[in-house]
Amino acid sequence: MKKILQVNGKSQYDQDIHQAYRASACGPVTARVMLDQFSTDTCSYTINELYPLLGGTKIGLFKRRFIRNMQKILGDDWIVAQCSLDEVKQQINKGHLVAAKFDKWFKIRWFGKYKFDYHWVPVIGYEEKNEDIDLIIHDNGSRHHPSRIRRVSYKQNQAILSFVKVEPRNA
Repeated sequence: MKKILQVNGKSQYDQDIHQAYRASACGPVTARVMLDQFSTDTCSYTINELYPLLGGTKIGLFKRRFIRNMQKILGDDWIVAQCSLDEVKQQINKGHLVAAKFDKWFKIRWFGKYKFDYHWVPVIGYEEKNEDIDLIIHDNGSRHHPSRIRRVSYKQNQAILSFVKVEPRNA
């Protein structure tokens, strides 16, 4: 099965993002892209405003902070929680993006071969293949390339991957 959601991606290196935030803005960019799927009324904060509100740092955004602070921003009418791969597929099937965090540093997997060392991206789809699942992500870009859609093997990256869902409580 293959499912891909349409999304307006964003590069964390775009000119409208404060220069001091760009290298570590992948978490707030992912949050903004996810929130944009619901409506502009859901949360009107810019990425530059989300960066400190979510607890962004020069070394990135920790998952616990993402969950706790996104819940504070959105309030009790929303669910912000870690989720499993099965829940990722359910969320995508419902039309909701999911945040994926690649983190080999804090999961102490320093020597593995992974797509990213430390990076937040929105998962916009998936495709089941034999013994693996390709996660279809909208990479938030880098200094050297713009944001773009990419495929990532879940099996190859599962040791350093975690997921966070954001959805209205009544969804």
